[in-house]
Formats: sequence, structure tokens, C-alpha cells
Amino acid sequence: MDFLKELGIEAENSGAYNGEWLSCTGSLLESKNPATGEVIATVRQASADEYEAVLEAAQAAFLKWRSVPAPQRGEIVRRMGEAMREKKDALGRLITLEMGKILQEGWGEVQEAIDIADFAVGQSRMLYGLSMHSERPGHAMREQWHPLGAVGVITAFNFPMAVWAWNSMLAHACGDAVVWKPSSETPLCAIGLTHAIRPVLEAEGMGALAALVIGSGREVGQQMLEDRRLPLVSFTGSCGVGKRVASTVAGRFGRSILELGGNNAVVLMEDADLDLAIPSIVFGAVGTAGQRCTSTRRILVHDSIADEVEGRLLSAYEQVRIGNPSDEKTLCGPLITRGAVDDMQKALETVKAAGGEVICGGEVLDLGGNEKAGHFVKPALVRARNEWSIVQDETFAPILYLIRVENVDDAIAKHNDVPQGLSSAMFTLNMRNAERFLSVGGSDCGIANVNIGTSGAEIGGAFGGEKETGGGRESGSDAWKAYMRRQTNTVNWSTDLPLAQGIEFG
Repeated sequence: MDFLKELGIEAENSGAYNGEWLSCTGSLLESKNPATGEVIATVRQASADEYEAVLEAAQAAFLKWRSVPAPQRGEIVRRMGEAMREKKDALGRLITLEMGKILQEGWGEVQEAIDIADFAVGQSRMLYGLSMHSERPGHAMREQWHPLGAVGVITAFNFPMAVWAWNSMLAHACGDAVVWKPSSETPLCAIGLTHAIRPVLEAEGMGALAALVIGSGREVGQQMLEDRRLPLVSFTGSCGVGKRVASTVAGRFGRSILELGGNNAVVLMEDADLDLAIPSIVFGAVGTAGQRCTSTRRILVHDSIADEVEGRLLSAYEQVRIGNPSDEKTLCGPLITRGAVDDMQKALETVKAAGGEVICGGEVLDLGGNEKAGHFVKPALVRARNEWSIVQDETFAPILYLIRVENVDDAIAKHNDVPQGLSSAMFTLNMRNAERFLSVGGSDCGIANVNIGTSGAEIGGAFGGEKETGGGRESGSDAWKAYMRRQTNTVNWSTDLPLAQGIEFG
């Protein structure tokens, strides 16, 4: 495959980069194509020694980088974005090959990485502080922001490039180095992306700003969580692991950005424009084979239109083409592993045991002569009740629960009655319902939309959620502040020394 050569992917690859590729001594990791089960390439993982070499280099790079004026840092970020733009086709195809996203989504993910680079370039000239009035005469007060340090970024398999970019492009503009630990399911995506952008940094003598260390969560991941040289760790993954990340990093007084699970719902009121709603729901539920943290998991549909919605969804699901994600006509590719397939089957058995009805899909598909080689399933539609424990949990697979509601009060109550709080949507033409959904008493999620679906956030807005989703924010708005440290300054330019609050001493 020519695009693998273009991205520097070899039969066996180093799992550590700190300005140069290290000779790793850890165990061998196989990267497999989830559509076929075939081994694409192998990666020699980092040991404790290689991890130490990566951290030392990243810290040294940070000490130089933090003194570079922010607009100049932005220029380097711009060139990194251009490097990704030049390799967009190859990077997108690599995502499709290793993660299983359809090509359109693979290319879209790379475009997202390019977009956040563009955003960060502008942000590099807008790292604004404040000027405040002092209560003491002859004094000036201000607030400013300084680079934080080397930032640890631990990413999940489902967005093997974009989430790194959300963090690293902003972190670099803010003056930080980044140490990236990718998912063990998608190591080649990290290696290919590092190869794409490293020439830009190496030309500046700053290759270690984009450090990479590939290893297991028990070894490399745990080292990162405990490492005081990483004042911030950004983690994307499950709620269960996120709790351990939060407690471990907080235990050393570090900061964490947590992007954890979602249990995202679309509310369909009686006046919903179904011509808009149905395509949004299908993309949200079926896109990436239901393996997005923003995937649509629940439909809260008004009783008066529930039958019509079911019929339309059944018709739409029949048209979803499942298969090789490299085929541009495919709409739903494979799940990432056989374990994910098994988890989906267990979830469907659990919901049926609770009294739910699978009205469409759920089958494991044999698309290559060997059912266990590829991880293909048919997306499922299930009639269910919101309070069932299986519905309360997030199953990372294309299962869509159809739940009836009586009115807007019932819809919002059911919507919020899950542990997670990432993305949400309401389809309605009623201004009062729409504004209520977005008000303080409406959706309790970090993202709330009206007349668009739950999946497909733009980089301009802060991305993240509440409750067990972790509370983190990445990407746009003022998310850059997480990668910097705040400092309040007071300057006395008078010849007196008045104390605050009018205190007299001595």
C-alpha cells in the first residue's frame, strides 16, 4: 500500500520518538485491520528506559519552546497544519485501514486535525490576560498566562488523530511540549501522523515537542499518570478508567482533562421535522459503527409520532451499506475488535432479558468467508425503557434505543436521567421547547443542539461533557487556558507601601 510508505510505516516500527526514533526494547505489538483481521505491521513498544528518554527530551524541549514568542510558535503550528494537509489522503486512508472508519470519516478526521491547527494559529495571538483596577493608589494589577510544561495526551482508538491534534495544536501554541500515548489498537495512526509533522519541528531543533511513546496502559499509561513532570494529563476513554486517571493525577496535585463516555439522546417532539431528524439520527447511531463518544444511543420520541419514526428508521437502516470501509459506497464499517462484537451481543441479550424488543439488526455478519476475521455487525434498533441498567450504560456499538415520552417534561427528565452528560439534541419547531432544552433546566450535557444531531462537533466550540463524562473541555472557545498557568501580578509604582484592605501594620 503506497500510502503506508508515504507515511513512513514499515513492517516493524519503533514505538518511541523524542526527536529521533528510538531503538525500543519492549514487547512486540501487532496492528490488525479490523475489517479482515490481518496484521498490517508491528510496533516494538517502549520500555521504562525509552519512556524516560522521551520524557527527558520533551522536558528539555519545553524549556526552550516556552521562551519562543507565541506568534512565532503559531507560525510553527501553521506549518504543522500544512504538513497534515499535504498528507491528508494518506492519513485518512491509514485511519480507515487500522481503525475501520469509512473513508469519508477518515478524511474528515484529518480535516479536523488541520482545522484545529488553523484555529491554534489565530489563538497564538490571542492568549489574552486582564487588566484590573487596584484598590491601592499607585498600584497596577493584571492577569497573564504562561506556558504550563510537558502535557501528557492519552488518546482512544476511535479518534486516533483528531483528539491528539485538539490537545497538541493548542498546547504547542501555548508554549507546551506534548507526550502522546495512543491506543494500542491504533499505534500506526500515531506513527504515521508523527512522521507527517516531525520534519517541521526537527527543522527547528524541536522534534521532542511532539514526543510519542507506545505501550500498555498498565505500564506506560500508569507512568504518565504518576509522573510529576507532566503537570497536565488529557485522557480520552471510558468512565471507569477515567475515574482512576482523575484520582491518580489529582493525588500528585496534577491537572487532568477528561473526555469520557456518553449516553447521548435525541429528543423528537411532536412537531419535529423528520426529514432533518432521521438522517441525523442514522449518522449519529451508525457512523463509525456507533464507536463515537457522541454517537446517538437513545431516541426519546413523542408518543404521537413514535410509530412513524420507527417506520422511517427501519426503512433507513435497510439502506445502510455495511462492509469494507475502504469502499467509498460503504456507510458502516467494522467494530474495532472481536471483544467489541461480543460486548454488543451481550448488551442485546441483556436488554431482551429485561423485556426489550430488537426490531432490527444486531446480527454478526460474515462478510469475508470467516465470521471471526472481520468485526462486522448489523446496526440494531431496540424498543427499551430508559431506566433499565443496560440503557443507562454506554455500549460502544451501533445499538439505538427507542424510548417513548409523553411531553417535553417527560422528555427532559428521561434525557437527564443517565450518569453521562456529553452530547444531546432536540428536534422541534417550537421556540419554547427549543429554548427550554437549552436553558438551565434543560439538557444537562456539555453539548446541546437543536435541529441537528448529537455527533459531528465543530472545532470552534469547546468540546466536553458533565457528570461521568468528566467535565473536561478541549478544542475551541477558551479551552486553551487548560494548557497554561494563570498568574496575577501587582506592581507598585508609587513611593508608598499601602496594604490591601486598608490594613495598617507597624
